[in-house]
Amino acid sequence: MGIHGALVIDKPAQITSHDAVVAVRRLLGEKRIGHLGTLDPFATGVLVLLIGQATRLARFYREREKTYRGIIRFGYATDTMDRTGRPVSADTNPVLDQDALRRSFSDFIGSYEQRPPIFSAKKVSGVPAHRLARKGKTVDLARVPVHIHRLDLLWLEGPRAGFEARVSSGTYIRSLVNDLGERLGIGAHVEELRRTSVGEFGEQQSISLAQLEERLRAGASAIITMEELLAEFPAVALNDSEAARVAHGNDIDLQSESDRVRLLNPAAQLIGIAERVAGSQFHPVVVVADRLAGAEVRPEAATPQDREARVS
Repeated sequence: MGIHGALVIDKPAQITSHDAVVAVRRLLGEKRIGHLGTLDPFATGVLVLLIGQATRLARFYREREKTYRGIIRFGYATDTMDRTGRPVSADTNPVLDQDALRRSFSDFIGSYEQRPPIFSAKKVSGVPAHRLARKGKTVDLARVPVHIHRLDLLWLEGPRAGFEARVSSGTYIRSLVNDLGERLGIGAHVEELRRTSVGEFGEQQSISLAQLEERLRAGASAIITMEELLAEFPAVALNDSEAARVAHGNDIDLQSESDRVRLLNPAAQLIGIAERVAGSQFHPVVVVADRLAGAEVRPEAATPQDREARVS
């Protein structure tokens, strides 16, 4: 039947998110693994993986907010907007005032147009921008709307400041810090960065790759089950006849106040997600084939995008 569900990895520094995915694929023996947004190699923290049939639920996580903690080094910017890059100006050695800096932080609360870093996975004509940038080619990325829900100053010591942020999906903390440095006229870059949550997934649920290996050796599970995912959608229990209709992609009548529901089979297993079409009529937009023994699922029940999660 395979492994289906979510896994929250505490990604260490110095490896890519892809490296972490490859390691988990090896440990679990499962090829169908996608992530809910990458972390830069120097960054640590919450890397959420969807496994097996759970990759088909990726579409419902695309707008999840993310939270971060980190350290800003004021005084100069770098070409990568973090500590791994080359300085693009001399160090201004700024003397910072905590109250003034806190006011500058508050100026960024809300929505603004942000330009992604050229050293990022954003694609230009199908090629990741960082590949072009490392070849010395000109990269011009369009600004995108982002929303900063919270940006708190935690401490200030010399040219360094600790911060915590809660931001919309698609926000680059490196760009936010770079923009802050430009507005202050002193330059800035991210020195340390840790992601503490992605939507409902937090660092308290995360485990290291070494811990995952230990649990597997002990026969213990680290997987968040399919039934625990998307808990904000009401669960609707189906009978065998209704489950069979869902298996073939047919609409069903349901009594629910929500426009999107989780569908459970008589064994209380998640078999799909349905959305309201009209009135009490719901259409299954995702069907979990492995939970429908003997049923043939229509190909259009799953889109190619859901087979491999790639959510920013």
